[in-house]
Amino acid sequence: MNVTVALEPVAGNGYRAWGGEPFALTAEGATREEAVRNLREQILGRLNSGWEIVSLELPARDNPWVTHAGMFEGDPLFREVQDLMAERRRQADADPDYL
Repeated sequence: MNVTVALEPVAGNGYRAWGGEPFALTAEGATREEAVRNLREQILGRLNSGWEIVSLELPARDNPWVTHAGMFEGDPLFREVQDLMAERRRQADADPDYL
């Protein structure tokens, strides 16, 4: 999983990194293009003052459901249940009065 973070130099104290919205900025303009251009200028201003945007690699967590995947494979009783469900679905699809 990648999380985008902002990295900013801190005077006399190294760097500060934080996640979430790295650019909590708002820009307005008379047109869509002008609003986007104004926002771009604000972001570039931040980047020119020392901000960096970097990706932070985090380890993925194991999915707890994966341990149960395939647990009924080869089980004849489960195959029978699947067949019964499929037949019930076919019956419901064929019945115009089924709600």
